[in-house]
Amino acid sequence: MKKFLTAALGLAIVGAATLAQAQVPAAAPAAAAAAPQQAGFVKTVRGNVQLLDSAGATRTAAPGDALGAVDRIVTGPDSSAAVVLRDNTTLMVGPSSRMDLKEFHFDGTTRDGGMLVSLLRGSMRMITGLIGKTNPDAVRVETQTATIGIRGTDFIVQTDGQP
Repeated sequence: MKKFLTAALGLAIVGAATLAQAQVPAAAPAAAAAAPQQAGFVKTVRGNVQLLDSAGATRTAAPGDALGAVDRIVTGPDSSAAVVLRDNTTLMVGPSSRMDLKEFHFDGTTRDGGMLVSLLRGSMRMITGLIGKTNPDAVRVETQTATIGIRGTDFIVQTDGQP
């Protein structure tokens, strides 16, 4: 009897989930596709770290926060942050830095993607993920005086540029 009730409850849950999916309006998938895709997340934060999104909204960064495909990371003195992108690229932003993730797109199925990072001031260490390993030409880092094409998988960039 207990096995019968467990099976019946399981079927009821599956049926309810199927019914709920069937009742989703046709506009929902389009709205989800139109929403900006998450580029990654904040892994660690030390000190005062701010995130600025493409709409201009500023928020204090905390571990686990989502990072959009076009976001800015600003660190205060004695502050730093580590970010992991969807292709497993890791960015460590040093103290008194300003870094823009200007572009990020990645398809986990095809492993196709690209990224453009702009270091406006301060320092940054990058350990490239799948994009850098499969297509190094698709990873670019800009500073105020140079654009760097990535050929290695682990490097540090430092600039003294003024914002």
